[in-house]
Amino acid sequence: MKNNIYLEGGKTMKKVLLAFLFIIMANPFAWSYVSDNGGAVISNGNIEMGVNQEGHLNTPISNDPLGIGYMGLRYVPTGAASTEPGCQCEGWGAADSISGATGYANVSSDGGAVNLTLISFTQTASTAVSVVQVGNTYEVTHDYHPSASANLYEVTVTVKNIGDSVTNLLYRRVMDWDIYPTPFDEYVTISDYSGGNLIRTDTNGFNSANPFSFSSYQPGPVVDAGPNDHGALFDFDFGLLASGESKTFNTYYGATATEAAAYAALTAVGAQTYSFGQANVTGGPDLGIPNTFIFAFEGVGLPPVENPVPEPSTLILLGSALAGLGIARFRKK
Repeated sequence: MKNNIYLEGGKTMKKVLLAFLFIIMANPFAWSYVSDNGGAVISNGNIEMGVNQEGHLNTPISNDPLGIGYMGLRYVPTGAASTEPGCQCEGWGAADSISGATGYANVSSDGGAVNLTLISFTQTASTAVSVVQVGNTYEVTHDYHPSASANLYEVTVTVKNIGDSVTNLLYRRVMDWDIYPTPFDEYVTISDYSGGNLIRTDTNGFNSANPFSFSSYQPGPVVDAGPNDHGALFDFDFGLLASGESKTFNTYYGATATEAAAYAALTAVGAQTYSFGQANVTGGPDLGIPNTFIFAFEGVGLPPVENPVPEPSTLILLGSALAGLGIARFRKK
């Protein structure tokens, strides 16, 4: 009798385990992290992001295998972090240069949200939508969702003038890159696109998210600046917004295994300006290994990013790799 009970219990346990595995396979986000402050940890399977209720990154988590205690932007295939180690310096700000009204959010640089009123925050396993109000001037929506590239999350930003007067919209996004496996010692690239609505870039990722505040470390554009503990700042002037009028554009956060794949991801979403964060390892700034982290914008009045001619050092590394594999070089006859 005891043996029969054991066997039946074993069969039941097996069925339970199989059912559990099926649930996990059917829902790859079933084992997601949980934000400790009401924010969201979202993933598309390749990219993980921690979004606070006011729309900025670096939400606190308690079950962090890296021991950082915050989720910002991570690349699942390598398990690498990028914005959350050390200083949780990542944020956004929207301002009116006519009235001086401003509201912004950044965990470490600004101590959280400043002059923002939370209207709503909704989330699923792969999406998060934050709606806040900047005084009585703007309603700002950050809508995080998967994009046309599996390596980039799209954030659709909509800023609406809810006041009675015309405003002049300024918007900032800033982050301190801390790229694993060499956090606080990375290479940063900020693209050389200028014009459109883009008015300033810089590698000082410790700036406030307030568009009216600025301190420079190294103005962009830069290519493989570093290695150092720095980041990327983008300032935009979107011009006049009449009462009730809105401005919408897209930002992108993500990562790839190589620099070439990063350019392919940018092309897939039609990005117009960008920053790369790359580790201080052999091949890091040239080939973009083991991971290239990406921040980009679209809808900001610039031409699409083009896949550039490889850097000379990249060609040298590729040539060495090919030679090591015993592949003959093509020669002119």
